[in-house]
Order: sequence, then C-alpha cells, then structure tokens
Amino acid sequence: MENYTMEGRTYRYYGQEAPLYPFGYGLSYTTFRYRDLVLSPPVLPVCANLSVSVVLKNTGLRDGEEVVQLYLRWEQSSVPVPRWQLVAFRRVAVLAGRETKLSFQVLAEQRAVWAQDWRLEPGTFTLFAGGQQPGQKTRAPSEVLSARFSVTGTARPLRGC
Repeated sequence: MENYTMEGRTYRYYGQEAPLYPFGYGLSYTTFRYRDLVLSPPVLPVCANLSVSVVLKNTGLRDGEEVVQLYLRWEQSSVPVPRWQLVAFRRVAVLAGRETKLSFQVLAEQRAVWAQDWRLEPGTFTLFAGGQQPGQKTRAPSEVLSARFSVTGTARPLRGC
C-alpha cells in the first residue's frame, strides 16, 4: 500500500457525502429535546480540559434511552483534520416527561492534531451535542446543539503539557 491517506475511506473524511448509517443511527419509541449546552471555560489555555454540560429531556410518552454524542470541529488547523470528531458519548435512560443534566470532560489530548507528532494548537473550536452527528438527516427528529470555544497560547507538543 502506497497511499496512506484516509480521504474517501472512512466517514470522517468523506467530505460532503454522508455515510449511509452514521454513528448513533436508529429510531426510538419516544422523543428527546436538548437545551442549555454550557462550555466552561469558554476560553482556555492550550493544555487545559473543557467541561461540558447539557440538559436532556424525554418529551415523549414512554420511557426511553438516548445516546448523547459530543463532536468536536476545528475551525482552522495547520494540518488536514476530520469535518468533526466524536469526543464523548453516553447512553442515558430518561423516564417519560423527565429531564437530566449530563456532564462531560473533553480532554486537551482530544484536540491534538498529527503534524509529525501529536500537537495542541490554539484556535477556535465548535462543540456539538445531540443524539446524532451534526447535519445528519434522519426520519426521527433529533436536534444538535452547538457552541464555540477558544484555545489560547502557542502550539506545543502534546507531551509538553
């Protein structure tokens, strides 16, 4: 094998073509609504972790489970990166009519890019939270919330943090 690029070989690098069955694909017997996506802090140093919280409500008439997914998008990077990358997920059971607040940590190493070694770079990022990938078209409605955060400082090797 001479060409080691992943372009066109995995859903993360397909460009604008969506996969037939993306991660988290499926139907439910109930509906969910997301709200109050909070990123803390909204501006963080290059080696810091990001705290994320979101509220999930079961708006249907039946108890159900939802796979809450967090995706990260680099708004600019010195090297090619995926459109977005799954950084966390959790299956959550929610009783009908109830809601729950979920907390996640997005580690600094999950923002690292490969440029001859793993590097952390400053810049602007978008975090997506929902029951599906950003922009995914499904028969069952599921919203995806998004929020931006910034990373300050200078680029450095991941092992330097």
